[in-house]
Amino acid sequence: MQDTRDYNAAVQVLNSLQSNFSAVEAIRKQGPGWNKRALPEMREWVRRIGYEADGKHKPSDFNQLNLVHIAGTKGKGSTSSFISSILSQYLPTKRSIHAERLPTSVGLYTSPHLRFVRERIQINNSPISEETFAKYFWQVWDRLESSSPRAVGGEEPRNVMGKPVYFHYLTLVALHCYMQEKVGTAVIECGVGGEYDTTNILERPLTTGITSLGIDHVAMLGDTIESIAWHKGGIFKPDVPAFTAPQPDSALDVLRKRARECNTELRVVPEHPALRDTKLGLQGDFQRINASLAIAICASHLSRLGLLKAETALDFASELPAEFVKGLEIARLGGRCEERRDSRQNDLTWYIDGGHTLESIELAGKWFASATEARDRGTSRILIFNQQTRDAPALARRLHATLATATGNDRPFQHAIFCTNTTYESAGYKADLVSMNTSQEDVDSLKVQKELAEAYKTIDASAEVHVLGTIEAAVACARQLAGGEPAHVMVTGSLHLVGGLIEVLEGESEEESSNL
Repeated sequence: MQDTRDYNAAVQVLNSLQSNFSAVEAIRKQGPGWNKRALPEMREWVRRIGYEADGKHKPSDFNQLNLVHIAGTKGKGSTSSFISSILSQYLPTKRSIHAERLPTSVGLYTSPHLRFVRERIQINNSPISEETFAKYFWQVWDRLESSSPRAVGGEEPRNVMGKPVYFHYLTLVALHCYMQEKVGTAVIECGVGGEYDTTNILERPLTTGITSLGIDHVAMLGDTIESIAWHKGGIFKPDVPAFTAPQPDSALDVLRKRARECNTELRVVPEHPALRDTKLGLQGDFQRINASLAIAICASHLSRLGLLKAETALDFASELPAEFVKGLEIARLGGRCEERRDSRQNDLTWYIDGGHTLESIELAGKWFASATEARDRGTSRILIFNQQTRDAPALARRLHATLATATGNDRPFQHAIFCTNTTYESAGYKADLVSMNTSQEDVDSLKVQKELAEAYKTIDASAEVHVLGTIEAAVACARQLAGGEPAHVMVTGSLHLVGGLIEVLEGESEEESSNL
């Protein structure tokens, strides 16, 4: 008999808290600033699960987590992973001096996940177990069930069946988990924006950081880089060190103004010279920007914990400590510039990287061109692409233009496969990968995929275009097109596509291993 409160049951219930497509569309039409109620509502949810977060009467309970708060458009996940990996090198060991000052463990909260929901909530760079996730998921559920709601601004907090929506609920689970597990430092990545992001209930982080900015989530953040910078800068806190990657001048002006308004200093982080000789655990030349930001944030954070001298922490001409180098080298983040050999066709290589903005799809294209340059002669190139909720044709055009420029070849792919984010032919979505915020009618009719196919024919009339209903079918199609010959397959666009593709490949490997 299935446990009604195990991990699978938790994921099923969690999926019921997703906003459906019509609700998401209604939110988008309200325009930027619609989510001003999110923070007071989130503080009310936090109160109901037993924590203090409003900071008016006493300090927030979450301050004890020694928080690092990260916002941005591109590179949030990579930067957060670098930070977590570096800080984990400072965990106490039997040989540690001053062990009482070292963080006992490092939490990492990121989104989205690729294969499993619990990937979002990590401790010491590993997802929490199914048992741990279920334990804290149901504890939060029961605390909400047993507590009474209070009005926020004269209204009851927005909810789904009396519970917070998907991301808000997961944030509660993560914070509750980190408090109960007594995590020594927690690295928290914003979901969308910063000013009104659910995670911005964190009132006193030790350090904040802004990764590279670009145009994304325009319905919520506005359609200018200045508006987006304003929202991202909302995570700055009085007297809390703030760092940013290099930004366009207009965005940097806004960030600096926001920093002044909350009485803190913003430091722009250049590329660290030591990275020229460091093999980063995450591929792509652009990762040096993310790694440099992570270095500055970790140095500041560790100095505030009393583990590094402040002057050493901010000296970018100095040699990196061995712990920093190791952390950068062993950092891992699935689905970002990931290269893997196919388990069934040795000469077929998958190049996997999400790209949901014009800037990020350009970076993905440059990485693919660089990664395949030395071994591209006579090798067929296949694209698998989808972006269900943004301007997909524009992204496909930018990818083609980037590769044409980088390779000098205006036919970068012989085949272009456009599929939905549905994982399997017969089973549909794995529970962890269910997404309810897209139009099911569009998915069923392959509307976006057909539009992409027509658009790509105008971009490259010589490419053979394929429209398919599932990721599983796209994987099979790519193998068939390769025909046992050497092939490079680039998979990019939606991270839901990337996660589903990794699920298909990993699922095959796990099945083959179990049959041995």
